[in-house]
Amino acid sequence: MSFIKRSSSIDLGDTSIENIFIDVYMPMANGTYVKVYLLGYKCACEGDISLESSNMTIAKHLTLPLSDVLSAWDFWESKGIIKKHPMEEGDDTNYTVEFINLKQLYIDNNFKSIQQPSSQASEPKPFSCSPKDLVDANKVPEIKEMFMEINRIIDRPLVPNEKKEILEWFYTFNIDPPLIIKAYSYCKHKKNIKSVKYVGGVARNWYDLGITTVEQLQTYLLKKGEKFAIYDRIFKAMGFIGREPSEAEIEIMNKWVDEYQFDLTVILKACANSSKTSNPNINYINGILADWFKKGIRNVSDIEQLDQQKKVTPSPAKSKASPPATKTKFHLTESRGSKYNAKELEELVLNRNKINQ
Repeated sequence: MSFIKRSSSIDLGDTSIENIFIDVYMPMANGTYVKVYLLGYKCACEGDISLESSNMTIAKHLTLPLSDVLSAWDFWESKGIIKKHPMEEGDDTNYTVEFINLKQLYIDNNFKSIQQPSSQASEPKPFSCSPKDLVDANKVPEIKEMFMEINRIIDRPLVPNEKKEILEWFYTFNIDPPLIIKAYSYCKHKKNIKSVKYVGGVARNWYDLGITTVEQLQTYLLKKGEKFAIYDRIFKAMGFIGREPSEAEIEIMNKWVDEYQFDLTVILKACANSSKTSNPNINYINGILADWFKKGIRNVSDIEQLDQQKKVTPSPAKSKASPPATKTKFHLTESRGSKYNAKELEELVLNRNKINQ
């Protein structure tokens, strides 16, 4: 795979983004924060003071709530790549954003580290989540939803110290909220452990294996034959995005694998039939698989043969039989004229008329 840039015959303007932002800072932020940074940076690069830009205009342009824009600037300021200069005292939403030159920032930081005496050199301190960081994080929809889903998995609310430790994983392991949810769900269903320390150890192990996304995790677990990956794949096929399976649902899915001995391809084939119902659920799929099991279905080829038989052997048509005629004493078994043809009948009528004359 390669990437090619084509030139344009008309100059519609460009905004040059420093590679340091793309390589270092962009991966640690969510999409909303990146969009706010880029649009604000574009306004700064245009340099036209007559064009009034504010947090409100950015929010309207990106169709975002104002709180998301403010949270984005707080995040980038915490990373040291912008500075906020208040315009009016007491108004926290009205300020000028100064973008730090990232190349100069890199040079200054590295120059200082080179000039520092080796005796005073020390290892960089790991990120420590402060109470303010926790408050700011709760304003981010993705993080707030992550905490709520973890609460559901462990059957209790997370305490502040647990939330702070989870947030530190973002900076230590550079992973997204969906993968943290998977780590909690994995530990709960596989080991029945809810400890934040244990979950952090699992997340650290995945990081060491190069796993930073849900897709990479699913591929890894499927290769190992982990049931947890099968649950996740089934839920994805059924369109259950954003929640983890309940204990009752896991028990049903275990029956498909352990008792019915179905592999994932057969189960996914049953999940494909969920499009036939407006409200697909585990019980609906369970009914399909239970029926297949009774009919001796064991693999996808058996399903195809069953479908082919249904096409070749149509169900018998239910035709309405006409009711038998009711016989009376006036009922004739055979019509008298049935033994004559048309010409013979005509001659009989003519002869009868002659006799009567």
